[in-house]
Amino acid sequence: MKNKDLKEIIPKNKKAALKIILVGILAGALSGLFASGGGLLLVPVFVYIFKTTEKEARAMSIFCILPMVLASLFFYNKSQYIDFKLGIFCGIGGIIGGIIGAKLLNKVKDKYLILMFIAFLIYAAISILRM
Repeated sequence: MKNKDLKEIIPKNKKAALKIILVGILAGALSGLFASGGGLLLVPVFVYIFKTTEKEARAMSIFCILPMVLASLFFYNKSQYIDFKLGIFCGIGGIIGGIIGAKLLNKVKDKYLILMFIAFLIYAAISILRM
């Protein structure tokens, strides 16, 4: 799915555009509610509904998350939930980790990406249940 001309990006019919927008709304709501949980929804949606590769799905998920996070950040900040010192230091680590993860993405086979994603979801679910 290399860079495309704008004409190729815009969905050809209203039904396809609506479907994409509805996925975005759901992912955005999850992002605001669960602090970027929308990305967990987007990867499988891109793969199974929009038929992208695993790597394209992860890249598109990251691309879509940025505007969701910025919108959520505005309202979290308005409610004074943000510790900027903690967030900035964690963000620095996140930038470094994001670079490492993006570079690793090119080296890991899709089948292993799927297994790592499943393992992460299982670990997250168990962690939440222990709370």
